[in-house]
Order: sequence, then C-alpha cells, then structure tokens
Amino acid sequence: MRIAILSRNSNLYSTRRLKEAGEARGHEVEVIDTLHCYMDITSSKPTVKYNGQTLPEFDAVIPRIGASITFYGASVVRQFEMMGTFSINESVAISRSRDKLRSLQLLSRKGVGLPKTGFAHHPDNIPDLIAGVGGAPVVIKLLEGTQGIGVVLADTTKAAESIIEAFMGLKANILVQEFIKEAGGADIRCLVVGGKVVAAMKRQAADGEFRSNLHRGGSAEVVRLSREERETAVNAAKVMGLNMCGVDILRANRGPVVMEVNSSPGLEGIETATGKDVADMIVQFIEKNAKKHATRTKGKG
Repeated sequence: MRIAILSRNSNLYSTRRLKEAGEARGHEVEVIDTLHCYMDITSSKPTVKYNGQTLPEFDAVIPRIGASITFYGASVVRQFEMMGTFSINESVAISRSRDKLRSLQLLSRKGVGLPKTGFAHHPDNIPDLIAGVGGAPVVIKLLEGTQGIGVVLADTTKAAESIIEAFMGLKANILVQEFIKEAGGADIRCLVVGGKVVAAMKRQAADGEFRSNLHRGGSAEVVRLSREERETAVNAAKVMGLNMCGVDILRANRGPVVMEVNSSPGLEGIETATGKDVADMIVQFIEKNAKKHATRTKGKG
C-alpha cells in the first residue's frame, strides 16, 4: 500500500513511528507537509499538489493535523477523500472534535459522562455561569487552547469572576467547568483505534499543578481501566466519528467523565508508559479498512 502521513515535521516522534511501522509492514510511506499542499478543485479530477508536483494516488492518509491549522488541514484531508483515498479520520470528524463546545454538546446528547459545563457570551451571565457548574473552585478554559495552555483553576468565586471578565474583555471564547477534586490532579488517556481501547495510561500532574499534560511536567504510568471507563472512551470516539483518537477521562465520584477527544493524539507518552506498539496497531487498522474507502465509525452533528 501507499500511505501518506500529513505532518508539519517528519522528525516528530508520532510521525516517525507511524512511518517506521508502515514501512516495517511493507508499505510505501511518505510524509507530506500539510501547509505545502495545495488543491486543484475540478469536477472531473480533483488533485493535491505538493512542491509544484501533482501527488500520486495514495491508498490511505493519516492526518496529523495540529490545532493551529485545523481549517486548512481538514480541507486537505477532504481533498484526498474526494479523490477516493481512505483517511483513518475523516475531515468532518477532525473538525467536529476540534470544536470543544460542539464536542461537549454532541457527547452530552448521547449521554456520555461529562463535567458540568457552562458557556456564555455576556458578563451579566457570569454569576449564573459559575453557580451552574457547582460554584468555586471552577476550571476556565479557552476554546482554542491546547496542551493545557489557556486552562486556569479559579479557587474562589471572586477569582473566577475576575478571570472570566478578563477573557471576555479580550473577546475570547471560554468554557467554565466544575473542578473534579477527587481526580487528584490525574486523568486517563485512552487510545482508541477501530472502536477498541488499545492502550491506556494515567497521567499525574506535577506538584503544585492541576493540569496533568505531559508537556506541563506530568508523569505517566500504565493503568487498568474499568469496564465503564473503557465503554466511555469507545462511545466518545464513536460520537465524534473518529476511528483513531485519544480520549481524556477523569475519575469522578459519579463515574468517568470525558474532558477531551483528540483526533491527533501523541504516541510517545502512551507507547513509553504502556510498552505497546500503538503505531503498528494503527497501520494494521488501515490495512483492514483502506480498500473500503469509508470509515467504520460515523458521528453526527
């Protein structure tokens, strides 16, 4: 098979591992810089051009689309889809999962466990917004934030009001969520491939930090999932329409709650923590499904 990996940097761990896994299984794998692609949109023969040349036909594409280029990246993936190329995650699913508010609304509609969440536009709504998620402490998140950036814990109502007013003054879109104290600064990253959790790790925040992201100094270790946690991760992926994703879960007293669904999860942390060859599992999924020219999972909304 001929496989394309859409990635800005061929030296990134995840990109490198996917290329190695594909080649180890006898496939021809090419890394393509997403932003250097441009599209020839015609009614008869749509193509993707790269560095002045028309790209050959690929059997499958693996999108590694960063949050900052979601719109253009999804457009490139869509162009490949128009050409009949199988994408492990479809463009519409990538766009759907990147919109944090839309994601939460869709997950809520399907009954997936979530933290209490509020969203408002006008400063008059701030007191109700805070009270609606159970009062302080609350977590305030920028909708466009990634890797823990733009996530603030407000310990008191006054602090929360000041932070929300500041963000609103900057015309920033934010979510206000309940703080799951019993999680103890830890979350669980579940890697879902083809409707199954193939690997899971527990990420623990560093001392004095409530964000468990490994980029913020958090640590990771292998974790054993409960049946409910496994089902929650699989259902979240299904709702988003993603064949491959990372689902971040907190252990709340009422059961697992989903914090985020990531369509381009990093592989380094979870492969290191679990010792599993996740990249190989992704390539195997492509081998079984690429000829069908359709994703196995379809989300709505």
